[in-house]
Amino acid sequence: MGNRSSLLLREEEIAQIQEETGFTPNQIERLYSRFTSLDRGDCGTLSREDFLRIPELAINPLGDRIVHAFFEEGCGDRVNFLQFMQVLAHFRPIKKGRDNKLNSREQKLKFAFKMYDLDNDEKISRDELLAILHMMVGANISEEQLTSIAERTILEADQNGDQMISFEEFCKALERTDVEQKMSIRFLN
Repeated sequence: MGNRSSLLLREEEIAQIQEETGFTPNQIERLYSRFTSLDRGDCGTLSREDFLRIPELAINPLGDRIVHAFFEEGCGDRVNFLQFMQVLAHFRPIKKGRDNKLNSREQKLKFAFKMYDLDNDEKISRDELLAILHMMVGANISEEQLTSIAERTILEADQNGDQMISFEEFCKALERTDVEQKMSIRFLN
């Protein structure tokens, strides 16, 4: 299986993916191997079901939202390897002096914001926040407590009084949070 991945990725493709995502050629090869192992239909793309076979996503309370992010950009019901890598690039650690548009602080915040913006209207409502809190904590906290958390969060983050959180308000609320660290996964070389 290790050989199979290098046979199917050409040097030009690796160079293009490296340029777009900032991953090293070795990381790209490893992730391609993982991608092909998830591709049960051997068709060069992944379905939502393929993603949900990843144990870490299957047990993650936000697994469905994370999988949804891979299908955001109007790519239908399948994701190719480049699209897969573009989403993973959001989770690459930020390296000082190396600019990459996919894993900048702003892109990481946009990605996080989309996790909460269930109806894609570019605002987070109290109901959306409540739905995400339900996904995250399940029945471990009472409905009253969840409602209180959602309302308090909206109250603290909402600067223009529309009872919603815009992307700008979301960024402002997280300005002291180390998003770069919290939204980074160490990819092995």
